[in-house]
Amino acid sequence: MAEELTPETPDAVLEDAADATGDEPIKQRKNGLYPGVSDELAENMKSGWADTELRDLEPIAQAAETAARRAALSARFPGERLVIPAGNLKTRSNDTEYAFRASVEYAYLTGNQTEDGVLVMEPRGEGHEATIYLLPRSDRENGEFWLSGQGELWVGRRHSLTEAEQLYGIPASDVRELAGTLREATGPVRVVRGYDAGIEAALTDKVTAERDEELRVFLSEARLVKDDFEIGELQKAVDSTVRGFEDVVKVLDKAEATSERYIEGTFFLRARVEGNDVGYGTIAAAGPHACTLHWVRNDGPVRSGDLLLLDAGVETHTYYTADVTRTLPVSGRYSELQKKIYDAVYDAQEAGIAAVQPGAKYRDFHDAAQRVLAERLVEWGLVEGPVERVLELGLQRRWTLHGTGHMLGMDVHDCAAARVESYVDGTLEPGMVLTVEPGLYFQADDLTVPEEYRGIGVRIEDDILVTEDGNRNLSAGLPRRSDEVEAWMAALKG
Repeated sequence: MAEELTPETPDAVLEDAADATGDEPIKQRKNGLYPGVSDELAENMKSGWADTELRDLEPIAQAAETAARRAALSARFPGERLVIPAGNLKTRSNDTEYAFRASVEYAYLTGNQTEDGVLVMEPRGEGHEATIYLLPRSDRENGEFWLSGQGELWVGRRHSLTEAEQLYGIPASDVRELAGTLREATGPVRVVRGYDAGIEAALTDKVTAERDEELRVFLSEARLVKDDFEIGELQKAVDSTVRGFEDVVKVLDKAEATSERYIEGTFFLRARVEGNDVGYGTIAAAGPHACTLHWVRNDGPVRSGDLLLLDAGVETHTYYTADVTRTLPVSGRYSELQKKIYDAVYDAQEAGIAAVQPGAKYRDFHDAAQRVLAERLVEWGLVEGPVERVLELGLQRRWTLHGTGHMLGMDVHDCAAARVESYVDGTLEPGMVLTVEPGLYFQADDLTVPEEYRGIGVRIEDDILVTEDGNRNLSAGLPRRSDEVEAWMAALKG
């Protein structure tokens, strides 16, 4: 990784760059190799560059959808200024940053994904006028483009404000002027908190936590029902995820020779080639690690005879993620006991999926799946019945542990800020997308179950779209039934 060029840039150059960015002067590297920038070099770097402005750009694919979402937001909060930041870069260590991912609220309303962006909805008449505030292209006159660690020659070209207007269908302005504008703002204001401390500081005497939470809740509930664009993106994410699972099965022998990391890396390659990233930390849990619900260390052995619980999802370039789990026999064949446990989870998932219907209560699919699992646990003698007693007291949860699913979208656990009455106590509607993912987990140290059960964990998870007349399994491209899984693995390996 290259070092920045100018640890001791002349003060005049630094001050010019600071004036242009409206920020602190360009940070100097203490131990850089160049003593400074000569006046001749600074002048030379100002000229001789081709015009690279992009013209006649087409709007982004979801421009019509983001406009409709902003219109719904405007209707909900008439007469109020609304401020939705993308967020800022976060330091990973010293002078390196984590890969940036814009806030879901901002990306949902704009389609833009760049750091430091802010959407401002100014009340105008009976509606709002939207402006997207962005960093313009880095300045060539003051040297920012090659002297700053965030300059164009270091991290790549930003869109100009004119280009941004064409892409997103929103007037664009320089974000470096926004904080001052907001400090002078009058009238009611709401901001989505937690993403941009500078913007929040500019509004500190104008907002309240309660009113800001109402904005966050509205934007979370707005995503409960997906539009056609979102459903298409989720299907793309799932389709890539299916291919990622196929990739993993083909290299299980290499994972056996190394570790769970090989599985994680194999799936990550598919995610980066076909999408933006993984939608969450991949769970590649072999053997007893499958009993740890969010096992993301992925540093354990992969052994023939064990099960591999792979919970992974590709995130598309527009931030929509799949969330799929399969529990696979590393050898390609389930043992008799593994199959018994797996088939119980499969039956529970079948009952859960069947309960996903428009007009049904959100909780119905969870209750249906939990009943099947409780019945099997009683049948196997692991918990004392009757089943109604087990469910009433929640005794099955020692081995089922988690809820049977969640909403899915731009967050893997989407719509998390929605009101309880709109989400878990709500009713399913066409366009909702949720996971159905029952599981059974027999911990390696659980002395209440027979020894042969210990260390076996099984989860099966699919992404389900609520339709007008029932549901559609977006991840049906991956086999689920135990015999079909074995045949699928044999075909991929053979």
